[in-house]
Amino acid sequence: MVIGGLGVRFMVGAEESGGSFALVEHPIGPRALAAPVHTHRYEDEYTYVLEGEIGVQVGDEVRVARPGDLVFKPRGVPHAFWNVGDGPARALEIISPAGFERYFAEVAPLLPPAHNGPPDERALGAIMARYGLEMDLGSIPVLAERHGLTVEGPPPSER
Repeated sequence: MVIGGLGVRFMVGAEESGGSFALVEHPIGPRALAAPVHTHRYEDEYTYVLEGEIGVQVGDEVRVARPGDLVFKPRGVPHAFWNVGDGPARALEIISPAGFERYFAEVAPLLPPAHNGPPDERALGAIMARYGLEMDLGSIPVLAERHGLTVEGPPPSER
């Protein structure tokens, strides 16, 4: 599944882990903004970089994570991530507790590349509220300009 420049491959879900965690692989296209600044109310996330370099903003801290690095993104703390390089990047995302992985399946039909044209903001807002997600859409142009990112386009493995 692809949402903008972020690939989503489900590996372990709530059913397999007894609800304790989910594991998702994210292929990220070159210079792609994977997720704008957003905050989870219910989940902690851990990003383990497999390939490439991934820029991460957690709160006010910005860093570049490389293969083998693990980045903790606690619930309640705004964060964003992107591919800083001109080649592909891949990361494993551990979400705890499980459940948020279902969010991706719900929003994918409403966003590019599955959906052409403007998204249904009411439907997106309802889904985000259900998952306790706050999204700072105003951060998109800021992050894109600051880090030289593209905002749409599927990751290399999904083209």
